[in-house]
Amino acid sequence: MKILGIESSCDETAASVVEDGRVLLSNVVNSQIDIHSVYGGVVPEVAARSHIEVINPVINQALTDANCSWDDIDAIAVTYAPGLIGSLLVGTLAARTLAVLKNKPLYPIHHVEAHVYANFLNEAAPVFPMLALIVSGGHSQLVLFRDHGDYELLGQTQDDAVGEAFDKVAKILGLTYPGGPSVAKAALNGDPKRYVLPKAKLTGVYDFSFSGLKTAVLRAVQRETGVDFTFPSGELSARLNDVQRNDFAASFQYTAISTLVDKAEKAFRDYSPKSVVIAGGVAANQELRRQLSERLPLHIDYAPMQLCTDNAAMIATLGYYYAQKKQPTDPMELEVIPSLSMTNTTW
Repeated sequence: MKILGIESSCDETAASVVEDGRVLLSNVVNSQIDIHSVYGGVVPEVAARSHIEVINPVINQALTDANCSWDDIDAIAVTYAPGLIGSLLVGTLAARTLAVLKNKPLYPIHHVEAHVYANFLNEAAPVFPMLALIVSGGHSQLVLFRDHGDYELLGQTQDDAVGEAFDKVAKILGLTYPGGPSVAKAALNGDPKRYVLPKAKLTGVYDFSFSGLKTAVLRAVQRETGVDFTFPSGELSARLNDVQRNDFAASFQYTAISTLVDKAEKAFRDYSPKSVVIAGGVAANQELRRQLSERLPLHIDYAPMQLCTDNAAMIATLGYYYAQKKQPTDPMELEVIPSLSMTNTTW
């Protein structure tokens, strides 16, 4: 069974063809990083317009790369939640139109759940029960999967996602967007113990919070550079030297990552899953991989590096498993849900 996946939830326009939920036939991603780096973050209206410009060529390229015609495609899977509303509308409109024109079943896919399914494109698929740590620019969640569609959201961020915190700290330190890679690169030359930064204490034992950590970095930089809270944060980086900048990057990264690992380790001890998967853009972070390998006594599954960030292969893969258990959606009735939590999407 060959599924065409379409992804446009934020600032990547992507299409992919996956066969039987295991074989990646094509993976096309048009990134908007160069466009949004000028602004230091994603501008929703700009993102939506860019999706409109490239969505059809990206889909056509995915079919070409997979050596498929429309006769070969058995179904279409598309991200409908969560994400930026304008971006989601472009992808779903394309998918709905194609489903009608080509007479293909349509499966709406939850973007965050799909991140986990990039791991099913590894040579060895994860086994259930499976603990998933989903970490990206928009999401930080711990989820226990008992089977396909049968999962429990154990914890999630109560404010900023970890990737978002990386972006904001990068801006404070004068590093480039996106913040994850630039902070990680600076941290390689820094001392992770140079600045002691706090971890949030929350009622939910598996929940995360990164807003306070971000603010703690801001206040520490202000103290280090001899200014108070009234000094414009956008001008702080000019007062840092390279040693300070690298030390702040390393200290922030160490604290943010150890916060994630603390929660993952507790969930692992409490639930004893047979597999652990790390999904989302932050899964590419080498400090995260180092700390997890030290603290969890189990092989950890990571998605292929090119599938850690947003892509349509994960959408198509989850679409295959949907098709085994769910009825397709009427293309005329599909609506986007920009803020849909995984607490409402078990199937």
